[in-house]
Amino acid sequence: MQRRRPTIHDVAAVAGVSRGTVSRLLNGDKYVSTSAKVAIERAIAETGYVVNRNARSLVTQRTGSVVMVLSEPQEKLFEDPNFSVLLRTATRRLAERDVSLVLMIAADDSDRDRVVRYVRGGHADGVLLISTHAGDPLPDRLSDIPVMAVAQGAVLGRENVIPYAAADDREGARQMTRYLAGQGRRRIATITGPLDTPGGALRLAGFCDVLGRRAAKRLIEHGDYTQLGGESAMARLLERAPDIDAVFVGSDLMAAGALSTLRAAGRRVPDDVAVAGFDDSAVAMTTHPPLTTIRQPLARVAEETVGLLLGLIDGAEYTGPVILPTELVVRESA
Repeated sequence: MQRRRPTIHDVAAVAGVSRGTVSRLLNGDKYVSTSAKVAIERAIAETGYVVNRNARSLVTQRTGSVVMVLSEPQEKLFEDPNFSVLLRTATRRLAERDVSLVLMIAADDSDRDRVVRYVRGGHADGVLLISTHAGDPLPDRLSDIPVMAVAQGAVLGRENVIPYAAADDREGARQMTRYLAGQGRRRIATITGPLDTPGGALRLAGFCDVLGRRAAKRLIEHGDYTQLGGESAMARLLERAPDIDAVFVGSDLMAAGALSTLRAAGRRVPDDVAVAGFDDSAVAMTTHPPLTTIRQPLARVAEETVGLLLGLIDGAEYTGPVILPTELVVRESA
């Protein structure tokens, strides 16, 4: 014979409180006394009660889930260690509020259509936008749906429309470029990320803030945040400007690729060419030599992004983006 599932009435009876008190606690009411909260939590453990999300959503008009939308090809999710940090931190932060995370890829139009259908269908309370590119139609399409959306990193062209949290990419790039110049490097090049992303655009801007756009123009090459992209961009730089003595690379993963190309070309690092990255991801400690880089607090950025979204879902007022400082980390590559 199948055992009957415990109900909210069972929890109330064991805890010695009213059903309404149990319901208020389960729905996040802050005005439940400490003694009642302790009794209810003990009763839940004793009875094995599990919240019925469907029943709760009928009352709260919430689904108890948030969609994280990654606007990159699926393979980048597994190649770039930054995405795993964001995913892991967001999942943990949401779990503290008993909110589930649904990951969706939005690399092309069919993917974006699928995301819009899912959100429009009322399956999520909010949307976390990750690695959104300038000109991406998805943010505007989501704005027509009554659901909160925030971004990790600014959405270029929509900075004043879509709330976001981010590291200070521009100042981080300034820090690194000043450091390389201070080490006596005179021909400093850069490999950027995609310029339709905030990291690509703002890190290039910080580089040019220090060296001047005209002086730096010949020493700029563009990458795509992949290791292979870093290898190719470094090869193009060496062909065009073989006398460079330093390169600031817009991500650690691309910097690992740049190191491979320099090694194949017989250039010693850092003796002939200093190499610096950006992120301080797990990659930075596995390169040879270990990578001088800019540490961006990705876990904190993810926490702030989730906190921003949860606050807006709860009715809080948006007061502006959250920008977190970066830190220069010096290792053997520069």
